[in-house]
Amino acid sequence: MEQASVLLVLSPFTQINTPYPSTAYLKGYLESKGVHAAQADLGIETILALFSERGLGELFDEIERRKGRYPAKVRRMLADRRRYIDTIGAVVAFLQGKNDTLAYRICDRAYLPGSDRGSRDEEELEWAFGAAGLRDRARYLATSYLEGLCDLIRETIDPDFGFSRYAERLGRCASSFDEIEEALQRPSGFIERLTRPLLERHLAESRPKAVAFSVPFPGNLFSALRLARWLRQTRPGLPILMGGGFANTELRSIADTRFFKYIDYLMLDDGEDPLYQLLRYLEGAIPRAELVRTFSLDESGRRVVYQDNPAHPACRQSETGFPDYGGLPLDRYISVLEMANPTHRLWSDGRWNKLTLAHGCYWGKCAFCDGSLDYIKRYEPNKARTVVDRMERLIGQTGEIGFHFVDEAAPPALLREMALEILRRGLTVVWWGNIRFEKSYTRELCELLQRSGCVAVSGGLEVASPRLLKLINKGVTVAQVARVAHHFTAAGIRVHAYLMYGLPTQTAQETIDSLETVRQMFELGLIQSGFWHRFALTAHSPAGARPAAYGCRVTEPPFGGFARNDLRFEALSGCDPELFSEGLRVSLYNYMNGTGFDLPLQRWFGGLKVPRTTLPPNYIEKILLE
Repeated sequence: MEQASVLLVLSPFTQINTPYPSTAYLKGYLESKGVHAAQADLGIETILALFSERGLGELFDEIERRKGRYPAKVRRMLADRRRYIDTIGAVVAFLQGKNDTLAYRICDRAYLPGSDRGSRDEEELEWAFGAAGLRDRARYLATSYLEGLCDLIRETIDPDFGFSRYAERLGRCASSFDEIEEALQRPSGFIERLTRPLLERHLAESRPKAVAFSVPFPGNLFSALRLARWLRQTRPGLPILMGGGFANTELRSIADTRFFKYIDYLMLDDGEDPLYQLLRYLEGAIPRAELVRTFSLDESGRRVVYQDNPAHPACRQSETGFPDYGGLPLDRYISVLEMANPTHRLWSDGRWNKLTLAHGCYWGKCAFCDGSLDYIKRYEPNKARTVVDRMERLIGQTGEIGFHFVDEAAPPALLREMALEILRRGLTVVWWGNIRFEKSYTRELCELLQRSGCVAVSGGLEVASPRLLKLINKGVTVAQVARVAHHFTAAGIRVHAYLMYGLPTQTAQETIDSLETVRQMFELGLIQSGFWHRFALTAHSPAGARPAAYGCRVTEPPFGGFARNDLRFEALSGCDPELFSEGLRVSLYNYMNGTGFDLPLQRWFGGLKVPRTTLPPNYIEKILLE
């Protein structure tokens, strides 16, 4: 096999139903430049090694070796060891889309070993799936079975474990490197011992001249650093590189030299140019001065230096190349069904080819968003023909016709052109993505998008309050969101709403009125899914740059030299958002399941005294009638 210039590694854990696209984009770009790149998704590979007969056998052995004092549900699972080991292979294959007939065994409720998490209310399952939804009911139960095993791991040997994150708390808001450094010195854990042989195999197969870790989220950082530490010990001299979304937002001010004991180079923003130039430098083709957006240690090893070449233009969208998924186990990803809601399940169910319509956000003005960073502020759309060309090539490479457009916000005009191009070519595709609730989304446009294959959109309703939407410069109104959501749903396109609470100056009354707005939108069928996010003040947002203008004060201690993004703050006025978090979560869960619309809002908040809504019960309906 040809020696690779670089092995691109997706760090555990990101997604288990589809590959995160970062390494595929980088591989496609490098190959277009004549640079051979291999790639590996250690997240899905580790999950598959764990959820296997051998993996579970070793897991149960490890738990029993520790002789801990465990709660009753853990003891029951340990007593059911043999049944778990006997069923795990078939269940994973079922969730991979194989041996569909296993659904009959799973649904008889005697096949899978039980746990507290697996005991679902039969009436709720009957409502969600009915008599005809046998396969989905089985996938829901099989997902609960895997979630029960995740709970077992967290309660016995590794509290940091999760399907889509690992030790996330260490990466989040880690101003100082101290706690991460301390954790890195501990002996390797059970999950890491599963992952190392997988990386070893990829190193043996590709024989790379460098290894590059993609770290999209805080929950990928610690596992990447543990593997980098192991590489330092076993392959001294092999250059170790790192980049990804976490670095782009959190590590832009890094000054702590201890981080560079584990990696050699840290790259920012779009990785195509920094990685290409760095590989050329390592080959001796260019001098160090031509590196692009790259941190490393200086020659003395005592200071972190940042190098950029302003003369080197950013990679244009037309030059990014075609995402290349070669080398990833596309037929082995696991689709889980955590919730019956058909819109909410899009994130974890099915194999989606990830694509972008444009670089950056065409609006880019929201007060809570990282508008000063390149991934938001540099807006550059693709051409519709280029997008559809890539769709056709990806279908040919992956055999999948599903697409998730991961743009910050898909431009309406470009979506129109893309839809027309899809229809002109007679393509059969299924797609969804993020949008802003623009007035441009007329009934006619939504129907066109539906005919081209659009099945769902997600967009920000955020605080659902006229005053607060204006404060955060969202550029939409509640009335506009309601009308646009109506256009989408009337065309047969499902709508997911991003919701926000805890904005500084937000009052209890505004919080309850926002919930009432959401309730009415669900009841009228304008939105089918949603998620409440608690407001976070970030260093690179307009609110982070001018906190006083948004009613808050930064309270965090001086920068500790490592990560800086989420800022600690106190609101100068407004209510305590923590009082409302559970009520908002529970009410939304019920609305997504089609229940609870007739309950007074106060019921969701237990004993907490909350104001009555000031909105009339036909508030949204009147907007639509206008």
